[in-house]
Amino acid sequence: MKVHLVDGTFELFRCFFGAPRATVADGREVGAVRGLLQTLAALLRQDDVSHVAVALDQAMAVAPRGPVPAGAGPNRAIAGQHGLAVEAVRALGLVAWPLVKRYEADDALATAAARYRGEAEQVVICTTDKDLLQCVVGERVVVLDRIRKRVTDEAGVRARFGVRPEQIPDYQALVGDPSDGLPGVPGWGGKSAAAVLARYPTLEAIPADAAEWEVEVRGAARLAEALRVRRREVLLHRDLGVLRTDVPLRDSLADLRWEGADRPALEALCAELEDDSVLERMPRWR
Repeated sequence: MKVHLVDGTFELFRCFFGAPRATVADGREVGAVRGLLQTLAALLRQDDVSHVAVALDQAMAVAPRGPVPAGAGPNRAIAGQHGLAVEAVRALGLVAWPLVKRYEADDALATAAARYRGEAEQVVICTTDKDLLQCVVGERVVVLDRIRKRVTDEAGVRARFGVRPEQIPDYQALVGDPSDGLPGVPGWGGKSAAAVLARYPTLEAIPADAAEWEVEVRGAARLAEALRVRRREVLLHRDLGVLRTDVPLRDSLADLRWEGADRPALEALCAELEDDSVLERMPRWR
């Protein structure tokens, strides 16, 4: 039995930019939620999908409903659909985790992966977010890129980055990640970071003086100096990248079992979205 943990924040953004834009009679934009329903329905039609939860960031739970003013940017247009997105997940009969307060969707996914990996045959985290690669454990916890249909297990993390999954935050703090606003350390690239982290498992373990390094790296003195100058900043970025595994999720593994869509709720939502095409694609009703 597999558990599929879906990055709902990513899915909603992907549908906003990938699905056709659409508005309903009262002027609200709903194209992203229509797309979200379709992509989750496609997931549910797969034979090996039986236990599912969808994590959504705080804005999805608290964003106001109503028309988005003309000319508003994409973030505002997406925020206007967050409440409907939570309704869509629940109407499909899936567990929704709309995170509030100090937790984020990534933290919920990491917590769930750690919690359920001992009970399930496999935990599949559905996302393209590299941060969640730190959760990978052997072939027991993997990350699925549904767009490219690519599964990354621990061997895949090592092949791609040259580090162990738990070292991903240290690696990204050194190399940088524009999508997360991480500048990295000047001069450090993937090869140098992987080589150094292969010998020193954490940033704290890397000697400040390159003369003490027990690994051959081109330009070691320059790299060591750049890290020394920015050490405090880099450690902060690394710590911010470490996902929490203590989110107080209430659901047991049994609670995640998908029994089918809630027909009255889904039909009402489709009427609000003015699109009922997903109804004929539902493989099961409860």
